[in-house]
Amino acid sequence: MRGAYYFFSDVHLGLESPEKEKLKESRLTEFLQSIREDAKEIFIVGDLFDCWIEYKYVVPKGYYRLFTKIFELTMSGVKINYIAGNHDFWNGNFFKDEFGIEICHTHIEREIDGKKFFIHHGDGFAHNDTGYRILKKILRNKLSQRLYSMIHPTIGIRLAKGTSETSRKHTSVKDYSEKDGLKDRAFEMLESGFNYVIMGHRHKPKMLEHANGYYINLGDWIDHFSFGVYKEGKFELKTYNDTNKL
Repeated sequence: MRGAYYFFSDVHLGLESPEKEKLKESRLTEFLQSIREDAKEIFIVGDLFDCWIEYKYVVPKGYYRLFTKIFELTMSGVKINYIAGNHDFWNGNFFKDEFGIEICHTHIEREIDGKKFFIHHGDGFAHNDTGYRILKKILRNKLSQRLYSMIHPTIGIRLAKGTSETSRKHTSVKDYSEKDGLKDRAFEMLESGFNYVIMGHRHKPKMLEHANGYYINLGDWIDHFSFGVYKEGKFELKTYNDTNKL
């Protein structure tokens, strides 16, 4: 019986060498297969790809095995939610047309078993991330996207990969200590009445108790291969690897 809710983020497919990315894609595909009979819903909490940009008739090549598995999951009745992250620059209709997945560009609020969930990738959410919030509005602006679509896809995707690298460097120099602004915002949301605040973006898996709930950062699939699962009233942060499968 399907009853589990799964969460993962920051896979960044396309980040490293083709050999490493094939292994990463295979591991992710195996993970999705392993939860197929158990998952009621899956939340992809941003940055599935290191750079994703769609043109009207062109999308980045590759990822056939992953897309096939996503299609199988949706056809079997698993609902998949996709929250855009800071590396999901421009999502068109590809995921909706091919898999029936709507892209959320803000956050998702959901009540499960009487518990209130707030799910956000985390980019631009901290109070001290004003600069990025301005950049995000520019990148997601319809006029900006229309102008960019006039650039040949080969050049446009190459430029987007450069922007992706800049975004990664910006994120890497942020303060992830006890003064982490993202954690502070998460605690504010918990104090406002949410029971679970779930984010990615930081690439560091953690689960912190505060007020009447928990702040969970999902980590990544670059170094940690971590994910969250909520089942039977309990949330757990786990790791998937080749020797300790579900």
